[in-house]
Amino acid sequence: MKTFQIICVVSLIFATSCTKKENKLNTKPTPPVAEKKENQLEKFDDIRQDNYFWLNDREDPEVIDYLERENEYNDQMTAHTKGLQKQLFEEMKARIKEDDASVPYKYNGYWYITRYEKGKDYPIYSRKKETLDAEEEILFDCNEEAKGHSYYRLVGLNVSPDNTRVAFGVDTVSRRKYTIQIKNLVDGTVYDDTIENATGSSTWAADGKTLFYTKKDAETLRSYKIMKHTLGTQVSDDVEVFREDDDTFNTFVYKTKSDKYIVIGSTSTLTSEYRILKADEPDGEFKIFQPRVRGLEYGISHYKDHFYVLTNADNATNFKLMKTGEGKTSKENWVDVIPHREETLLEDIEIFKEYLVVSERNNGLNKIQIKRWDGSQTYYLPFDNETYTAYVSTNPDFDTKVLRYAYNSLSTPNSVIDFNMESKEKEVKKEQEVLGGTFDKNNYTSERIWAIASDGTKIPMSLVYRKGLKKDGTNPILQYGYGSYGATIDPYFSTVRLSLLDRGFVYAIAHVRGGEYLGRPWYEDGKLLKKKNTFTDFIDCSKFLISEGYTSKEHLYAMGGSAGGLLMGAVINMAPELYNGVVAAVPFVDVITTMLDDSIPLTTGEYDEWGNPNDEEYYNYMKSYSPYDNVTAQEYPNLLVTTGLHDSQVQYWEPAKWVAKMRATKKGDNLLLLHTNMEAGHGGASGRFEALKEVAEEYAFLLDLEGITE
Repeated sequence: MKTFQIICVVSLIFATSCTKKENKLNTKPTPPVAEKKENQLEKFDDIRQDNYFWLNDREDPEVIDYLERENEYNDQMTAHTKGLQKQLFEEMKARIKEDDASVPYKYNGYWYITRYEKGKDYPIYSRKKETLDAEEEILFDCNEEAKGHSYYRLVGLNVSPDNTRVAFGVDTVSRRKYTIQIKNLVDGTVYDDTIENATGSSTWAADGKTLFYTKKDAETLRSYKIMKHTLGTQVSDDVEVFREDDDTFNTFVYKTKSDKYIVIGSTSTLTSEYRILKADEPDGEFKIFQPRVRGLEYGISHYKDHFYVLTNADNATNFKLMKTGEGKTSKENWVDVIPHREETLLEDIEIFKEYLVVSERNNGLNKIQIKRWDGSQTYYLPFDNETYTAYVSTNPDFDTKVLRYAYNSLSTPNSVIDFNMESKEKEVKKEQEVLGGTFDKNNYTSERIWAIASDGTKIPMSLVYRKGLKKDGTNPILQYGYGSYGATIDPYFSTVRLSLLDRGFVYAIAHVRGGEYLGRPWYEDGKLLKKKNTFTDFIDCSKFLISEGYTSKEHLYAMGGSAGGLLMGAVINMAPELYNGVVAAVPFVDVITTMLDDSIPLTTGEYDEWGNPNDEEYYNYMKSYSPYDNVTAQEYPNLLVTTGLHDSQVQYWEPAKWVAKMRATKKGDNLLLLHTNMEAGHGGASGRFEALKEVAEEYAFLLDLEGITE
């Protein structure tokens, strides 16, 4: 989830009731007005008037001027919350253990650790040979590497099989175009090999000299080809080993946990295809595992002389597990290992020498099943909470009986647990510390409730709040939603969220259709020509919270980012009267224009999610809900919109155009604020504390609307 947010400033105070705003001064800042420049967009004899199309040029000084004027207006209109923002930031930061470290994991003879030092924003990556008592070897101190950069992100650390080199990717713009380099871990030097426009991830062949990596198209940012680099040669001489010509697909490369195979994957929303090559034959040719068939999704893992295939083959809507021999990998050779189950979504597997671990979801809840390969034992890890999150964590070691997993809930901090799959003994390796001396999980309650949608479907919601809640309609609620790509928003613990809960807020996650909370059919029922179910589900959840006395229209707030920002835009067009305030972070709101422009990053790969508007049926359906196209002369809730100038996923001009159009169209005097982070992209600031400032700005916006000043 993703944030940028507001900035602070002015002399506008909100009454405690949140229904009226009283201006202390005789004058208040005038919102910026974007110039209307007539522009008609025509498709299927339908003409759309887009007067703000000109905002899509980030190189135009006039565009930058408009964004900066919006930022200045935002600063002025929220100046009075500056003290609250600072207070929120300090208390959020105070809950975090600054000198923190990850639980070490062992791989290929080394223990790997990620740690933070007090007062520093960025991680330090290190390792210790054989034992945790060994001398620490620092791989990267990102605090040093980030100096001189307003944004810095290090990804894809990939150590060579002989432990002497590490490949890594760096982005200093927040555009998700990474530069791959290689560092010598013996003498600390960085090789001259510099690979531009990459995804940042890479994979070593068994020889430790051959590196496979993925290139991105410089304009669309689509991951479109796999390259092979040999250490010591010119990058310009790198060999192309695979090119994905279908622009609805993305490609990637990785090594199986067994280390035996290099795998090239190529996937779209609905279809998968893989190629395999033995890791000790880097100059060989990749072999297609199973040719792509539209609608056939599969993923592969290797164990002994078989591949294990997680797939939706044979109408296995919620997926099943199959296997096939190394020499016969096409679909006709696949046989069932775990058959399809109507009520259980099979999400992932983890392979160990003696055990198979299966991640499942049943009735919305995570399940972890453990099976011995010899068939002598099968059982589930016990979880007894009403709503929680549990997932398999980092397990790179193949020959071990210990499974590492994590557990948390909306009211319970995260724990990293080592579980002995043979003895069934567990050891809590780390419990998330909540500093500050005021947190006690017994002061909070989490629950799951079910709203009834307009079509009769039961929609689950996960809630957390301080104990003693009275259902008298006066509780402020922040309702969060996403609902796209089959992504499930699990009920996870958040230390920053305590700043809302401790001020009387209820936090609610609406598990709307379009995610996979209730299995793959839940996703299918919220995409393409059923996308509006996502929006109406969210609205029906809001109505349920009001009817059950959890809150009222005067105290209900909503938040969503990216595709969740599209959700926010659609919801406030359809039912603006339900919400006092809304935060739309990096929102995808100009749906048709974006989906018609195949030069924009990610567009072509999204056709199976939203539909292709070059088809008239999809064009008309998208137009019926696209937030930008459906702005009308009505009163909207108080609204904070955030974006990043360098966003690679939702281009900044979508929220900018949306705000400009609403300014010119909406009724009433509710707040409409746009904050553009002029230095960041889709994920916001890169430093952990800078990111907290952005959350503090969002929370201050909501608290101020609720009349909470400290």
